[in-house]
Amino acid sequence: MTSPANNERIQTLDILRGIALLGMILVHFHQKMEAPATMPEDLVGWIVWVGVEEKAWATFAFLFGVGFAILLQRREQRGERFNAFYLRRLLGLALFGFLAEALFGFRVLLVYALWGVPLLFVRKWKTRSLLTLAVFSAAALPICQLGFALWQWKVVGHFTPPSAQRIALFDAMENAQHQANYFVLLAARVRAMTATYLDWHVLIPAHDFALFILGLLAVRHGVFAETRSRRQTIAVFMAGGFVSWAAFWLVLPRVPLSFAPEQVTNSLRYGLGLVHDQWLAFTYVGAAVLLLNAFPRWQQRLSWLGVAGRMALTNYFVQIAILDVLASSYGIGLKIRPYAEPLATSLLFGAEVLLSSWWLARFRFGPLEWLWRSFTYGKMQSMALPKAASMTAGA
Repeated sequence: MTSPANNERIQTLDILRGIALLGMILVHFHQKMEAPATMPEDLVGWIVWVGVEEKAWATFAFLFGVGFAILLQRREQRGERFNAFYLRRLLGLALFGFLAEALFGFRVLLVYALWGVPLLFVRKWKTRSLLTLAVFSAAALPICQLGFALWQWKVVGHFTPPSAQRIALFDAMENAQHQANYFVLLAARVRAMTATYLDWHVLIPAHDFALFILGLLAVRHGVFAETRSRRQTIAVFMAGGFVSWAAFWLVLPRVPLSFAPEQVTNSLRYGLGLVHDQWLAFTYVGAAVLLLNAFPRWQQRLSWLGVAGRMALTNYFVQIAILDVLASSYGIGLKIRPYAEPLATSLLFGAEVLLSSWWLARFRFGPLEWLWRSFTYGKMQSMALPKAASMTAGA
């Protein structure tokens, strides 16, 4: 299996990161700022919900696994140790994740840092074992919830409500979103984080870990380095993702589940984590990979997405900070009509592209990428562009 040179960026991955960032902005405008609407205007929100909402996050998680595998390959090719280096990298990500969740209410990075640890210990498993683990990870939490609900229904005879303390913490955070003092909201978020990360659910693998594994396997099997010879594999995952998405929306809602209480049937209604609309991300990612491989000119046409993707961490923080200020009552408390969501998304993402282009014409890394890299290596990294790149930028 071939792999990119040690310092070579894979433009397809930067473009995919840019697509994921763009999708997340659209989803967050929909989730946090959408004003009530009726048909046909509400169709915009429905399209975001059905076509984008879980898929942008799934793409980001899949790319985390891809990045892990490429980093592993390159360090092994150079004969460098990996474990301690990677754990420092995860610790840095955890710090960023804590700040993202506490300051702005977005939790994905801290989850990645936590579930990136077991990825280190399974990285050399055989492909079949890793696929089995991915399936188990996707289904583990729904099966645990189903088993607990069945036990309460058949053995205990009643369903135990969530703890009053936990409900109070999350109600307090929700209420804090609607008042004007940012520090009250910050304190409420930190208290809710304590409840979240001390709960048993955090120890159960979920879709994110399954996607990490599939990203690792994609690199192992040359999906990006040998795309032409892997087209059949890519097509299988694209078709599987589409079928799962269609079944989630068209089949599962029609399955008769009135034989048991809702607490029992919830996990079945959502396909036990295996039949899920999130897997449509494989269709999107596969289509992009095949397009960029078959028609290389599209890499240039979509390079603006790649520019934002090269600074994915910085741009993620930029957008969540702006979105939190726009959405929360301590800031603007903005509400927008569904038809304005694509326009607002274009404006914010366009600003990120312009900022990234300006920055990368002058510096080697984005500012947060530089901090993360410096923390990982234990020393300040050079921000200076290589001479050839500097000359090109100034031409």
